[in-house]
Amino acid sequence: METRLFSVYGRVQGVAFRFFTLQEARKLGIKGYARNRDDNSVEVVATADSETLAQFEKWLHKGSPAAKVEQVIVSDYLGSEVFRQFEIRH
Repeated sequence: METRLFSVYGRVQGVAFRFFTLQEARKLGIKGYARNRDDNSVEVVATADSETLAQFEKWLHKGSPAAKVEQVIVSDYLGSEVFRQFEIRH
């Protein structure tokens, strides 16, 4: 299992991006969270095998139907939290 931090930029707040991300993550069996950041981006932390994370990253580039994703930056997750499910955080 790997954990990645995805920073998603564009029109991703106020367009149900986190809700659709939650649905997709649960469908794929991914654990972690999505939350809005003050800079109008969405932070997504995801734990899964590398193949599933690659599929999820591809989905993040599209996002919710009303979203307009301009950029997804992927980095290693440096935290130590162990995730039991995928959730939306505030």
